[in-house]
Amino acid sequence: MYDFTAKDAFEMALQMERNGAAFYKNAAEKAADPQAKKLLLDLSAMEEGHEKAFSKMMADLTEDEKASTTFDPEGEAFGYLKAMVDARVFFEKKIDPSSLKEIYMAAIGAEKDSIVFYLGIRDLVPEKYGKNKVDAIIKEEMGHVEVLSRQLLTLGR
Repeated sequence: MYDFTAKDAFEMALQMERNGAAFYKNAAEKAADPQAKKLLLDLSAMEEGHEKAFSKMMADLTEDEKASTTFDPEGEAFGYLKAMVDARVFFEKKIDPSSLKEIYMAAIGAEKDSIVFYLGIRDLVPEKYGKNKVDAIIKEEMGHVEVLSRQLLTLGR
């Protein structure tokens, strides 16, 4: 079993946000409806904003929080985690790009998946290596779900 640092969690968060931005941009390219296209590009920009926020949080880590707790000269642990991120969150989703409802629902599902992933990572990061920083990631993503959920509710009105 590997112990992961907050730095590891932030590196995964950065990859997840990159994957999310690519997911939304790809969906925007397929969207016929101008409103859907704008929404998807806005969501992509939000993911890019999260990536920047997480980069800043990672830069603020202490040396202890950045320190590896295992000997892994080949970077296998990070490679494994990156594969998990790539496979679990923002994978290719089959959605009707002309349906705002489907777009919102797919986005909410992907964001919830990312929260679940971060909750699992939080349990792997020892307290002394920055568990509270992972909590900041979770809070940020929960806010994303809240925004998307409000948008979904406006469709029913």
